[in-house]
Amino acid sequence: MTTSNSKHAEPDPRERAALAWTQGARFLTTASRLDELPPPGLPEIAFVGRSNAGKSTAINTLAQQRQLAFASKTPGRTQHINLFELGPPQAPDALWADLPGYGYAAVARDAKRRWQQVMAEYLAHRHSLAGVVMMVDARHGFTDLDRQLLEFVAPRVGVGEVHLLVLLTKADKLSRQEGQRALAQAQQVLGEVATEYADIGIALFSALTRQGLGDAACTLRAWIEPGC
Repeated sequence: MTTSNSKHAEPDPRERAALAWTQGARFLTTASRLDELPPPGLPEIAFVGRSNAGKSTAINTLAQQRQLAFASKTPGRTQHINLFELGPPQAPDALWADLPGYGYAAVARDAKRRWQQVMAEYLAHRHSLAGVVMMVDARHGFTDLDRQLLEFVAPRVGVGEVHLLVLLTKADKLSRQEGQRALAQAQQVLGEVATEYADIGIALFSALTRQGLGDAACTLRAWIEPGC
């Protein structure tokens, strides 16, 4: 398990290359059901998190684009899987999958159940899933719903089939001591699913200050092209 709490600094060549790759993200398609997704092919990286954890903002920050992922002022509004393509336009090498945010109370119960099932099936069975980026509000840590989602991916992470990166978002709102405490608490939760095969990373992340941006971009790029 790897942990990062680095502040934003001038990116090194590896980070610059990774950020150039993430900056090329572009919208591909949207789907409300798994059978509407393209057939499994390119490796996919799924982004998941509570409706108010800053998931869309983090995606936009990683892509260095303002409106790649729709950041609604009404949490829980997005109820589709949105796919984004990365790599050269004529030879894409990966997809990002923005999954609906979960846990917003105003969303109808039936819709919650339906999306919980869709997300569980995607995370547990999508053959092309290569990694999961899980957004957790650094101020609150893992909630019961976060832990429930973690259970969906734990079996595949535990055998090394799927990578996992937890971004503790909104880290700019924490002091240094609070940030260290948030990292330690997240490590404790993730220790429950860690094995010798699991690839699990944790990092403090801030869209405002760009803390953790370079590290996160490098991690995602390495999932697709090891050793880059």
